[in-house]
Amino acid sequence: MPNKNTFSIKPIGVLIGRHIYGKSIDPFANSNRLATTTNDLDPDFDTDHHLDALDFLKLFEDESIDVVLFDPPYSPRQVSECCKGLDKAVNMQTTQASFWGNMKKEIALSEKKRDLAILNGLLKKYYPTMTFDLTQSYFKN
Repeated sequence: MPNKNTFSIKPIGVLIGRHIYGKSIDPFANSNRLATTTNDLDPDFDTDHHLDALDFLKLFEDESIDVVLFDPPYSPRQVSECCKGLDKAVNMQTTQASFWGNMKKEIALSEKKRDLAILNGLLKKYYPTMTFDLTQSYFKN
């Protein structure tokens, strides 16, 4: 069953707890505080930043991050609901596939040698050709 707080689902939280280390970031943290640096567009959440996720990801230098927790809204409808709830513009830029693709490209730049990424598996379905050169990968299906 879909859950907007994927990382709070017990088995997934346990998985993250086993593998998170060093400098970690979460651009869509919501209420989760698993990463060392967190972000959520909604200012009601207790996160380190309240930026657009792409702007947040661009804060980090190339190859400076050990682990990225990446669980964005997984459909244009969810993006639209989130933006409207925060009085943000909903437009082609925020609902096209490039919305996710641009963030994944930024993640690929900011991550160190990409030995671990924890992604929501639904994104793999949307971007089957995007690779992160992972030794280990864990996908929620």
